[in-house]
Amino acid sequence: MRYQVKIPSSIYGGEGCIKNVKGIIEKEQAKKILVFTDKGILATGLIRLLLDEIETAGAEYDIFDNLVPEPGYQDVENLVNETAHYDGNLIIAIGGGSVMDAAKLCSVLKDADYSIKDLLKEPGRAEKKIRTVMIPTTCGTGAEATCNAIVAIPEEQSKQGIVNDSMIPDYVILDSQMIRKLPKQIVAATGVDALAHAVECYTSRKATPVSDTYALASAKLIFHNIREAYRHPDNMEAKSNMMLGAFYGGVAITASGTTAVHALSYPLGGKYHIAHGVSNAILFAHVMEFNKDACRRQLSEICDAIHPVMAKAGEDEKAQYVIDEIADIVKITEIPVSLEQFGVSAEDLDFLVDAGSRQTRLLVNNRKELSLNDIRNIYQKVL
Repeated sequence: MRYQVKIPSSIYGGEGCIKNVKGIIEKEQAKKILVFTDKGILATGLIRLLLDEIETAGAEYDIFDNLVPEPGYQDVENLVNETAHYDGNLIIAIGGGSVMDAAKLCSVLKDADYSIKDLLKEPGRAEKKIRTVMIPTTCGTGAEATCNAIVAIPEEQSKQGIVNDSMIPDYVILDSQMIRKLPKQIVAATGVDALAHAVECYTSRKATPVSDTYALASAKLIFHNIREAYRHPDNMEAKSNMMLGAFYGGVAITASGTTAVHALSYPLGGKYHIAHGVSNAILFAHVMEFNKDACRRQLSEICDAIHPVMAKAGEDEKAQYVIDEIADIVKITEIPVSLEQFGVSAEDLDFLVDAGSRQTRLLVNNRKELSLNDIRNIYQKVL
């Protein structure tokens, strides 16, 4: 087997590590910073921690916060057009997955001779124009580690990933201060999203020894900390572990890839605007139950890592333990387990099956092939 992994060149972790921004700016000799965030982050005041470091470094900055959650490609295009009027030689993104993905896209689109629509068709055209710093403010997306950017395609009522190594961030700041006051429901949704990254990557057809190492490390951190981080928001050790676990999961995605959980969740976000982490959580245990006979060994190895007291149990029992743990975490974190409250009904099944089956970039990673009927049955379980 031949394999490779590409990760950000510099990663800073630990509470207060945002202070490394000053040194990054000086190292990059950056005089003008393009800061990407959203209005929610601005409202929390978290951005002040970043701006203090930029100002201490003597750099100027412009803030771009006009980005909606789960953006469509046109939203990103508008943001790119907005940046066209500003000079800048370093992008710093502070926010969740949508903010970081938009910043990564801008890093390859600013002053480029191709558009985001071109990249949707030919992602290989992307070339990095500006170096990037990612500062996640959730404990789940892993976008700070990946070469992926996910955007909604409104005319198709779905989502698509643009994947190119040029979008791998150059610097990552994993500062737990960023998630100290993170609302419980976001801890839940982003945390389960990160757990899905770990489990899907470990069970992916494209898994490698490197991706397995990161995916298993991610799974251990998240399985052992997500309940505590949700129940006791002041437990910063649990939250720090969640943030690191999310990063490891992001590295695993870049080395391997997610599977049917993410594939089937994309239409839920694209048409019904269900938050990405929530849509993954709704589907997670059901997809893994479907996959169990094809990845029993991998699931049992995850069990060995997270619950070694079951070492003498059989593979089937271990695999089921992991699936039951996933379902229990979704229950304890109070994430909805049905699509009904989001206005999705049986009348939507034909659309969901068609749209889900089109996510071939991810479905090919799934160890068990899904027929149209299989996809329909999974969606029916969550209606």
